[in-house]
Amino acid sequence: MIPTDPPSKKTILCIDDDASILRYEKALLERSGYEVLTAPSGRQGLKLATTCQCDAVLLDYEMYGMNGHEVASEIKLVKPEMVVILLSGREVPMQALALVDAFVPKLEASQQLLPIIAELCSRSQKAKRRQESA
Repeated sequence: MIPTDPPSKKTILCIDDDASILRYEKALLERSGYEVLTAPSGRQGLKLATTCQCDAVLLDYEMYGMNGHEVASEIKLVKPEMVVILLSGREVPMQALALVDAFVPKLEASQQLLPIIAELCSRSQKAKRRQESA
């Protein structure tokens, strides 16, 4: 069966308590054709991740209030199929890395982020199609 609908834009949720990082991620992703939602805290991001239709979440590890590990854990409880990509400028505990689909050091985000998002979203979409046709 050949899909007749045009491919829909992927929606990426960016969660970071640093406004300049959110602006950078939003600009980078929108230039690449993504719809972007932003949240300035883990709690707000968690609310958006569980109520909005997102294809992936970009999540900072070090945030005030809820850290990235806590947010990723909550997202995966409610939506285990959600693609979660963790970003950090520092080392991240192994238990946090075990929860997420990918980790990108902030210093390498400009080179690594777009290819990783494209790969993980594509993989996730293929898995959804397999489940729907089964």
